[in-house]
Amino acid sequence: MPPPLLTIPNGLTLLRFLGIPLFIYLTLKLQADEWAILVLAIGGATDYFDGKLARAWNQTSRFGELADPAIDRLYILATLIVFLIRDIVPAWMIVLLILRDVILGVFTIALARLSHPPLSVTYLGKAATFNLLYAFPFLLLAQNESVIGDVAFVLGWSFAIWGFALYMVTGVGYAREAITQIRGVRVINS
Repeated sequence: MPPPLLTIPNGLTLLRFLGIPLFIYLTLKLQADEWAILVLAIGGATDYFDGKLARAWNQTSRFGELADPAIDRLYILATLIVFLIRDIVPAWMIVLLILRDVILGVFTIALARLSHPPLSVTYLGKAATFNLLYAFPFLLLAQNESVIGDVAFVLGWSFAIWGFALYMVTGVGYAREAITQIRGVRVINS
């Protein structure tokens, strides 16, 4: 029997999803960066705890497997768009991060059409997302011209550089895995 959809881990995933429009509203409309930072921090924490609790309590679900990485991508996309509008992160970095997700999205669709399951998220993939999600609040806090802003700048870019590098490396790994699976189907069908 599949686990019920209404679980604490799935609730945390849904909470993280609801934080996306709130974050956009707080940063662009209200310019309430302190509240937006709190939303990002909660989003990062729920990203960690939803999967941890689901595995620990044996409440993993197909919804969680699909929604968790999709919401991660939406969080990252929304934050990057906000950061582009507010000129917080260079445009080239944003383009590469989005391009990585678009390419992997195409591979995911191709795998689904060939009746393959989606690619499994790796530990390094989670670490990449973790670093980016933790970089974002610090980068937003770095907009504050103070000692706290200076410290946040260093911490934010430390997380961002590691996250960016891991995101690119894991993107290549996921793409290679998808190509291997797609080629495997073509060889079998030939």
